Amino acid sequence: MAVTFRPVDTTDISRICSFVRHPQELFFFFPAATWPLNHQQLRDSIAQRSDSTVIEHEGQVAGFANFYRWESGGTCTIGNVIVDPHVRGMGLGAQLIGRMIEIAYGKHQAREVTLSCFNDNVAGLLLYPKLGFVPFAIEERKNKEQQRVALIHLRYSPH
Repeated sequence: MAVTFRPVDTTDISRICSFVRHPQELFFFFPAATWPLNHQQLRDSIAQRSDSTVIEHEGQVAGFANFYRWESGGTCTIGNVIVDPHVRGMGLGAQLIGRMIEIAYGKHQAREVTLSCFNDNVAGLLLYPKLGFVPFAIEERKNKEQQRVALIHLRYSPH
């Protein structure tokens, strides 16, 4: 399946916002945001993060991710990961995470790549270990309804 990667553009904002179908999905994608996701919230997040990247499939933006921590020679942490609901299950998320790992090691000379996933995000929890991520910590958080949830921190460990 032919895909391309490129930096996010302001013209992509509306499409990326459309990927979020309900409040729980928004919480997984962007916990600090409030429902419904609007263009300004996503633009503000992109402005505060690094290497906001889209994956295109058949000429359409099909996914998005960035780093919310990026240290040259240190840790790069992937965040804001989302894939278009219409193409989920096709491996695009895996390819996007792979590209973010390449950027972390290539551009930032990262020593490690990490990401975090909420316990209710079954799709993420099943995907990330297949890509070489292993859990290393669990942090208690509260969701938007103030219920206890677990944020599972994972580290890329390809061996």
